[in-house]
Amino acid sequence: MHDIRLIRDNPEGFDKALARRGADPVAKAILALDEERRALTTQLQEAQSRRNEASKAIGAAMGKGDKETAEALKAEVAELKQSMPELEEREKAVGAELQNALALIPNIPADDVPDGEDEEGNVEVSSWGEKPAFDFQPKEHADIAPALGMDFETGALLSGARFTFLRGDMARLHRALGQFMLDHQTRENGYTECAPPVLVKDEAMYGTDKLPKFAEDSFRTTDDRWLIPTSEVSLTASVMGQIVDDAALPMRLTALTQCFRSEAGAAGRDTRGFIRQHQFEKCELVSITRPEESEAEHQRMLKAAQGILKALQLPYRTMLLCTGDMGFGARKTYDLEVWLPGQGAYREISSCSNTGDFQARRMNARYRPEGEKGTRFVHTLNGSGLAVGRTLVAVIENYQQADGSVLVPEALAPYMGGVTRLEPTN
Repeated sequence: MHDIRLIRDNPEGFDKALARRGADPVAKAILALDEERRALTTQLQEAQSRRNEASKAIGAAMGKGDKETAEALKAEVAELKQSMPELEEREKAVGAELQNALALIPNIPADDVPDGEDEEGNVEVSSWGEKPAFDFQPKEHADIAPALGMDFETGALLSGARFTFLRGDMARLHRALGQFMLDHQTRENGYTECAPPVLVKDEAMYGTDKLPKFAEDSFRTTDDRWLIPTSEVSLTASVMGQIVDDAALPMRLTALTQCFRSEAGAAGRDTRGFIRQHQFEKCELVSITRPEESEAEHQRMLKAAQGILKALQLPYRTMLLCTGDMGFGARKTYDLEVWLPGQGAYREISSCSNTGDFQARRMNARYRPEGEKGTRFVHTLNGSGLAVGRTLVAVIENYQQADGSVLVPEALAPYMGGVTRLEPTN
């Protein structure tokens, strides 16, 4: 959500910043609604003030025996009482229209975000690790994994497309990855482990910018709750409506949860394999910070996500997303893309975003700086540390062997109960 005062002060600059994201100018329409709402508010306040004055004047007129004046004032008060509810409704309606219009405007990109229309405009910041060399033609995970316990057919039978049933050591490897990520982020990077709900109310989805724009991308229950698309929603919204203690900042939260996405906007993409599922697990990272610390916190979060890939010895590159490829609520985003030798390509495995005060304004999350009476909006950041299913895919493809088996990364040994290799079966 944007501060309406910033649009009032510099409408041309606001539209110019939106244009970097390929968005149409909106300042004129927003300011027209704002002006109408403020005019209605003024009218309502004046009507309330006049009603109070006239009500007092009635008593004074009656005390003087001036019945004619008293009757005229009574008529005026009656007319005001009749017209004010309509005025209140108009003010409320225009205010809601303004709020809804603001809610559909994406965040303003940071100054150092590169301009671009789509992923072709993203900039590689760094790369790490050596791509594995094979003395055979590496395969994609969808060709290797079924013999190792990744059952696409049963998943589809039970739930339809984009669902998968994991069995045996494949399921254990998946669990090991999630537990390793959670342990690493809490022990090595100081994140506080959380176990949040995966069903949330409208307010939590709205506050984390998932509503109203992305309603079709999420699943809704029959009692009007939402299955979280990521625990970013639950973790970030945990400070919704609060004034956070300054001494508690920065707050660093992590959770390993199931996530649910309808993938309505991804029809036809990655329909084969385990990359794009309706149900998946993710180790989420969320930070709540002071504004002046958010950029440094963004870099810290990025390193926390990178650390998982380094520990698993998975080659990756870090991309700074351009204006046309960033998410709706982000002001700056880094993507981590892991190397998949079966595909011969890098694929996204984590996004780490700084949203500034964009989400905090939507959910009214503030803090009171030490020694100050007033409050300020916090800054919120979120990232994947990492997506478990995509990491499983990366392990399968990078650790595959000529006989169809897959070696278990050394970092996962404590979680695998002595299993060092996934063996294919009939």
